[in-house]
Amino acid sequence: MSNEDLAHDFSPMIKVYKDGRVERLAGTDRVPPSTNPENGVQSKDVVISQEPAICARIFIPKTTTDSPQTRLPLLIYFHGGGFSIESPFSPAYHGYVNTLVSEANVVAVSVDYRLVPEHPLPAAYDDSWAAIKWVASHFDGNGSEDWLNRFADLQRVFFAGDSAGANITHNMAVKLGCERLVGVKLVGIVLVHPYFWGTEPVGAEITTPAATKEYMAAVWRFACPSTCGSDDPLINPAKDPKLGKLGCEKVLVCVAEKDGLKDRGWHYSEILKKSGWNGAVEVVEAKGEDHVFHLFNPVCDNAVALKKKIVSFLN
Repeated sequence: MSNEDLAHDFSPMIKVYKDGRVERLAGTDRVPPSTNPENGVQSKDVVISQEPAICARIFIPKTTTDSPQTRLPLLIYFHGGGFSIESPFSPAYHGYVNTLVSEANVVAVSVDYRLVPEHPLPAAYDDSWAAIKWVASHFDGNGSEDWLNRFADLQRVFFAGDSAGANITHNMAVKLGCERLVGVKLVGIVLVHPYFWGTEPVGAEITTPAATKEYMAAVWRFACPSTCGSDDPLINPAKDPKLGKLGCEKVLVCVAEKDGLKDRGWHYSEILKKSGWNGAVEVVEAKGEDHVFHLFNPVCDNAVALKKKIVSFLN
């Protein structure tokens, strides 16, 4: 098809044609669940809901076989990809969560939420909340998933995500702070290169090229057609009167020096401190790096340093 037939072009993520055809340019590869031969992490896939179709990949570290009586912190992970691509089953996210589980010695649930444009927002938020409620149903050890019943400590829960997944992470933490779930204590959240935006530039965004600004705003309008725009509280936490209700006690924000979203991450920490929330927030910046560099090159020095920072936060 020619470019004249394009309705939306969000390369390098996704193209949508005027006849409705969707072409995902990345994030479609899948790897099966497994036992990792190097670190002994086991994974399996579970169905959370048939209708809508929500599933997850669950990971447990090798220590669960060595000392099965010990309950471990639980990480709920939300993948990135502009709300439109990727899954917990892609090589990048399977490998990344696998490593976090091994090094932090946690149980993880990596959520497969429905993607846009077939399922516009708030579908991904609704699915993510449904997954959190499903996890919460295991608080008394009588849930449907044996691994969570046996190994997860729901008084030590963390949410984490990158890019659009960090946006989901934040919004789920606000929702949890407002609604509370029996038996679940959210200790902290990790926002890696979070996808936030707004109509007013923050930090150095005043010098951001117009095309980049438009791309950031357009991805949001594409993902959430019902939105009021870039100052929707879902994409601009500065506009959210509920920000101070964030339902955790600590936050780690990770930004990258060359990422067009960097200033939003710093700004988030500033507005959070002024919101009436009484937790602790820390920002770490990776010098010389771009958006989600750690997924493209997980063994580079800065990616290893970022992973160590997240592991220590989870511990």
